[in-house]
Order: sequence, then C-alpha cells, then structure tokens
Amino acid sequence: MAATLRPQFWSRFALSELTHPEWEALCDGCGSCCLIKYIDDDDAEALVEYTDVTCQLMDCATGHCQHYATRQEYVPDCIQLTMENLPNMMWLPSHCAYKRLYKGQKLPSWHLLLTGDAARTEQQMRAANVGVAGRCVSEVGMTDEEMEERVVTWVQP
Repeated sequence: MAATLRPQFWSRFALSELTHPEWEALCDGCGSCCLIKYIDDDDAEALVEYTDVTCQLMDCATGHCQHYATRQEYVPDCIQLTMENLPNMMWLPSHCAYKRLYKGQKLPSWHLLLTGDAARTEQQMRAANVGVAGRCVSEVGMTDEEMEERVVTWVQP
C-alpha cells in the first residue's frame, strides 16, 4: 500500500513536521550524497570536494542504491539523513531538496514532487547536469590515492 503524502507538504509544513514517507519523498535520487567526498570540518559547505567514486552499493548505470532499505547493514557508516543531522550536512549539493528547504529555498523546478512525472524529472535532471547515473565508478578495489585523483566539479555544494 502506497503511503499518503499531504498535498504540497514541502511548502506547507516545517521539515520537522513531515511524516517518514514525506521525508523520503523529498529525495530526488540523484545519488550525489553517495559520492566519496573530501570535507573540511571547519567549513563543510565552502570546502568540499566531490569525487566521482561511489559507495560499493551504488549501481552506477542507474544511479540508485542496490540495497537502499537495508544499506546500513552493508555499509554501517552510510549516510542516514535526518532532521537532527541536517544542519551538519550543508555539504549536500545545492539542488538537494533537504538542504534547499532547510535554507528556506524552493524545490528545483524539475523535482518529481513538482512535475509529477518521473520520466520528465529524469530528463530535466540530466539537462541540469544533476545525478551520478552513467558518470560514477565504484569504490571497490580503488586505493585512496586513486580516489584523490577523481575529484569532479559537476557537483556543487
């Protein structure tokens, strides 16, 4: 049974008032949070470098986690974004709905919650250069030195 989402919940309620299904629906599925990144602990938003290297669970062809619901069983330190830790995650990409709403901004025009059309959203995300599908590599078998050479600029905090 599909969860019921309140109409335009993202603009009518504070993030802290969202139900679990509403919170999950904010995710655009870009996969950028799954990229390995180098973060300056003093200024995470300004000083973050993303690589094109992803967690071992990422399907790099689709840009989706292969075990999203149980990901922390496989990768214990996998990001679990919550209202409580969101203020410490300003390294998230600039298009991230969680970050945007937290900062009082609107959802990107291509977001699924606005378009209601998954194919259209996917097409517009590609046009906006958003998402890891088709342009990431797995961390499996990669050394730290190899990862450091894979910094990209197509993700902006």
